[in-house]
Amino acid sequence: MARRLERGRLIAFKLVTATFFLSMVVTNDVALIVIVPVTMALGVTRKDLIVILEALAANAGSALTPIGNPQNLFIYWHYDLTPAVFMKTIWPFSLMFLVLLSICALTLETLPLHRDSHSAEPHEPNTRTWAYVAGLSIVVLAVVRVVPTAAGLAVILYALAADRPALRVDYGLLLTFIFFFGISDNLSNMLSAQFTSASSGHVLMSTALASQLVSNVPATLIISEFTSDWKTLLWGASTGGFGTLVAFLANLIAYRLYVMSEQDVRSGPFLAKFTAAGVAALMTATALQRAVQETGSHGTALT
Repeated sequence: MARRLERGRLIAFKLVTATFFLSMVVTNDVALIVIVPVTMALGVTRKDLIVILEALAANAGSALTPIGNPQNLFIYWHYDLTPAVFMKTIWPFSLMFLVLLSICALTLETLPLHRDSHSAEPHEPNTRTWAYVAGLSIVVLAVVRVVPTAAGLAVILYALAADRPALRVDYGLLLTFIFFFGISDNLSNMLSAQFTSASSGHVLMSTALASQLVSNVPATLIISEFTSDWKTLLWGASTGGFGTLVAFLANLIAYRLYVMSEQDVRSGPFLAKFTAAGVAALMTATALQRAVQETGSHGTALT
């Protein structure tokens, strides 16, 4: 994919929009695991900025569907929602950032880098590819309640039988995520007094700010104990995905993939750019929520 993209135009735009739409179906984490290595294999400049835009796109795109990320899936099942109602609530958030990130990607100029002309032959789809396409279809059907939830176990059973390397994980990253969940109960006790009469604005900002410390999935689980306003909770979790490196597990994935792939990279400047872009997106998302509230449009949780 990288070899083919290099010979085309609008490289950053193609990668960012691909991340946005892919994250709606295969989750934000997987979208970045797919797209960031493709980006790092490119023989072009400005890959750091492309990866940052991809991380933002993963958060914005995944917010639109119940299967886009873990917190969405939790809200979808916990509050017994339908896909249509869910998407109707959050579409202004995703659409706004699709436009903004597309503009940023279109204005990002990349230059080719010199490297050897050897080009690997592209891989063609094989039996394993189609097996996982079928597995993804089963998972999607399970989420929308067309087939039993237990049908999703077929994917794991297939991996155990025919593709065990697919079950290898980054245990360091996984332990980091588990640590965030480990302090959720303590935070719930600390915050319980603050939510006895919480307003919608309070719920949204608390979710967004808590996400900056423990990531938006544990933050969603914490705040859900104190509110039945799932629409505001959804907006807060989506907004909270922007900001610090730990606000969103996919942020950590994108950061690690870039730092591990780019030779002689200085992680400090990249982290500074990453955080600055995240904070700018966080402020933009907060302003958007207020605008939606004031206009009373569809998708607001705060009318």
